[in-house]
Amino acid sequence: MVLKQKIASGKLTIGSWLQISHPSIAEVMCQAGFEWLTIDMEHSAITLDSALEMIRVVELSGVTPLVRVGENNLTVIKRVMDLGAYGVIVPMVNTRADAEAAVEAVRYPPRGMRGVGLFRAQGYGFSFERYKKWLEEESIVIAQIEHITAIENLEHILNVKGIDGTIIGPYDLSGSLGSPGDFAKKEVKDALNRYEQVSREMKKPMGYHVVQPEPKDVISCIQKGYTFIAVGLDFLYLGGKCRETIESIRKGVEI
Repeated sequence: MVLKQKIASGKLTIGSWLQISHPSIAEVMCQAGFEWLTIDMEHSAITLDSALEMIRVVELSGVTPLVRVGENNLTVIKRVMDLGAYGVIVPMVNTRADAEAAVEAVRYPPRGMRGVGLFRAQGYGFSFERYKKWLEEESIVIAQIEHITAIENLEHILNVKGIDGTIIGPYDLSGSLGSPGDFAKKEVKDALNRYEQVSREMKKPMGYHVVQPEPKDVISCIQKGYTFIAVGLDFLYLGGKCRETIESIRKGVEI
């Protein structure tokens, strides 16, 4: 079952995040067993050239490559889709119009506004018709819900045809309420509760980025009904294991 179908059917799918601009990191993460990986072009130094190589490695590893774009912009989204991304995670989708713009940037006319060009996604010009069919059946658009305005407009966003799912951006959501990173604050908890309640009522898949890769937090999300879950990110896995190893050594000997 392709990722789009799994998301639509509410089946659990677990991926992760790539912010280090190197295809070897992408390959290591693929081999770890994640079902999808998001190449983050919003909060990283990843360029289009690097993204192309990372998408290629992820896809050839049998993992679904997604890209979190830097903005909800027609040209930006068109370019990463032409690189061969299977879909996009679009930041700051706060209104119905924002959600419609994200979908239109992925789709060709008459359903969208994406300009038609030939590059890697279209088989370098040799499989355009096949790509058009694939685009309609398998491409993915995830709206990032990361502002209190998005929570207030959630029903309108979820009603947009072509939005496959949403994912909470916990840090920016808390920031929009004046408390970046303070997930214990009542207003932040209330916003998350509304997100969950509305999504359940409308039978829409819920997504969450568990930034710190703690299994207990992932299990908690699953128990709440989240099905599209990103766990950690590359440099946290790297840094966490480095610190764990050094700490264990220091405990064993006097340094």
